Amino acid sequence: MRILLLGKNGQVGTELQTHLMELGEVIALDRNGSTQYCGDLANLSGLRETIASIKPNVIVNAAAYTAVDKAESDQDLANLINNDAVAVLAQEAKKLDALLVHYSTDYVFNGTGDTPWLETDQTAPLNYYGQTKLVGEQAIQASGCKYLIFRTSWVYGKQGNNFAKTMLKLAKERDSLSIIEDQIGAPTSAELIAGVTVTAIQKSLSNESLLGIYHLAPTGFCSWFEYASYVIELARTLGVELQVNDIKGIPSSEYKTAAIRPLNSRLNTNKLQQNFQLSLPHWKIGVEQLVKGL
Repeated sequence: MRILLLGKNGQVGTELQTHLMELGEVIALDRNGSTQYCGDLANLSGLRETIASIKPNVIVNAAAYTAVDKAESDQDLANLINNDAVAVLAQEAKKLDALLVHYSTDYVFNGTGDTPWLETDQTAPLNYYGQTKLVGEQAIQASGCKYLIFRTSWVYGKQGNNFAKTMLKLAKERDSLSIIEDQIGAPTSAELIAGVTVTAIQKSLSNESLLGIYHLAPTGFCSWFEYASYVIELARTLGVELQVNDIKGIPSSEYKTAAIRPLNSRLNTNKLQQNFQLSLPHWKIGVEQLVKGL
């Protein structure tokens, strides 16, 4: 099996590089591409030529425009990468009868209520980033290609910056921290996403009734305040010296951002667990592994 991975150096892409090797030959690209191929989602013609040349059996798109606040003012580029490029990937996958694996977000929902979102629930993005991710999903569905779309939330990885690293840095520098307490979700590790992706590809290629949209997150839910508190408490038990002595929860209304965030980012993962016979870990397990590795 030949697999084309886009976004190889992102949080999810880094984990996918190793996990996908279980399935076959992996050609991994980032926006800088290679001397031979284009991995830049802003270059639509280059993407088409690359896919036509490689002729992959599976295309895994771990690349995206993810700067949620910047997307409000950088709309053309956000739409180009999250929608136009995704449509090209889907069209090329359809031509080759290849499977397209794509990652989306809970931001396709408006965040009302406190019930975990089902795959079939009404979408209504609150911000432009969420809008681009939704139309990207719709472009895949309209193409007629074989696809797996994984909506996930609060993604973190060992590579690059993440919320836990930021909290620990601030906790070493400040006496007090104010953290949002009315947005609820589940911190989701890139490692979990990559592992589930491999299982889903294996099973859906032999049973195409399993193709479709899935919600992918660990079990349990927390606020950003609870997330930060857990990270700081865990670091202290591991002997990390921290200056912070007061962590306060605040409403989103006290922390203004360019893009509105949904308050309810809970995802119902029953479909994923049942269709692929998966038992998902609690969110604290992945975060504990992350903090211990810092």
